[in-house]
Amino acid sequence: MIPRYSPKDVAALFSDANRFDTMLEVELLAAEGLAASGVLPANEVAELRRRRPVIDAAFVEAVDERELTTNHDTAAFVDVVQASIGMPEGAWVHYGLTSSDVVDTALCHTLAKAMDIVIEEATALRDALTRRAVESINIPITGRTHGMHAEPTTYGAKFSLFALQVQRDIERAKRARTAIAVGKLSGAVGTFSNIDPAVEEYVCSRLGLVAVPATQVIARDRHAEVLYACASLGTAMEQFALEVRLLARSEVGEAEEPFTVGQKGSSAMPHKRNPVLSERLCGLARVLRGYLQAGLEDVALWHERDISHSSVERVVLPDALALTVYMLRKATGLADGLVLHPERALENLTTGSLGLVFSQSVLLALVESGMGRDDAYRIVQSAARQAFEERRNFRDVVEADREVTLSNEALARAFDTGRLLAHRGRFLDALAWRA
Repeated sequence: MIPRYSPKDVAALFSDANRFDTMLEVELLAAEGLAASGVLPANEVAELRRRRPVIDAAFVEAVDERELTTNHDTAAFVDVVQASIGMPEGAWVHYGLTSSDVVDTALCHTLAKAMDIVIEEATALRDALTRRAVESINIPITGRTHGMHAEPTTYGAKFSLFALQVQRDIERAKRARTAIAVGKLSGAVGTFSNIDPAVEEYVCSRLGLVAVPATQVIARDRHAEVLYACASLGTAMEQFALEVRLLARSEVGEAEEPFTVGQKGSSAMPHKRNPVLSERLCGLARVLRGYLQAGLEDVALWHERDISHSSVERVVLPDALALTVYMLRKATGLADGLVLHPERALENLTTGSLGLVFSQSVLLALVESGMGRDDAYRIVQSAARQAFEERRNFRDVVEADREVTLSNEALARAFDTGRLLAHRGRFLDALAWRA
């Protein structure tokens, strides 16, 4: 991932240094497990831990240089580790293992830790949206369907629904975290031909992983599930960001992104305050969905394994996790800092809509008065069209219509925003995590 979209904590998890450090820990734990089983000499295995090399830039460079000869990165890693530890003890490194035992287990360990960050940041976004829902649940705004004025809703209802969507994604992320927190040390085709299953259990338990049956590699639907969790979170953020973009349009003006001192919206037009962050989130959500497609393509491998997934994962897994965390942090800032314009929202709801948002209420009032629904619909539709074409208030047109025989009380009830929003509290009731 390019540095612009790569948080340092996630980048560190997927760095070569951390990758080799985690692989080395798997190797050392495997040797210790073999020693506990009586396969390897315990005193020599203890020396492996004592002589554990420091994984720094020099170590990474040494592996890269060795790979020029081996043309195999794991073999190069093992060679450098053995040389660093020295013989005869170093010979026990990678004993009875195949590359995927080490690489897959280390990768899953890293992905589980990355998913912990994702879950933490997604929870922060959910909580930010929840705070905004609570504070704005009573502020009316025009609801829109097909991009057209519909009936009144509230800012808080919108925020609540976004929070609920993120909560569902948190649950998906937790399931994906469970799915990926696994390991295998079962040998070349997963049959434990040269290593005792007890070693696998030993290593996985100490890494906080669950040992699972596998071929030479851990099943890739697990990795695809991680990518789905990321893509789904990206889509949730896109949904929120798209709403911000739509409400921020000049002709709507009901919300806008926070604008800091010194910020410039356009290099040419000083008046501009473009929703650039929201647009960025919408764009990056497309990238996350692309990573998911690549992950799904990696699931089907030849027989007990091939290596077609490896090159793909080196790109999409680190990038997807980094990008997801980046987006979550930006989306949380957007939710916290979003500027609402209740006065403009009320103006759009009343004057701007000409009162047409109350058409269903008038229809139902006529039905309640004894009029057939089809006749009532025809009358209200005609009045609504007249109000729109003549730019007159819908209530005035209705009151002037001879076919409408509603009392003043019935009309007042039909055009009462408070009545339409009487159950808005149910949105907050659904936020079960709210304190």
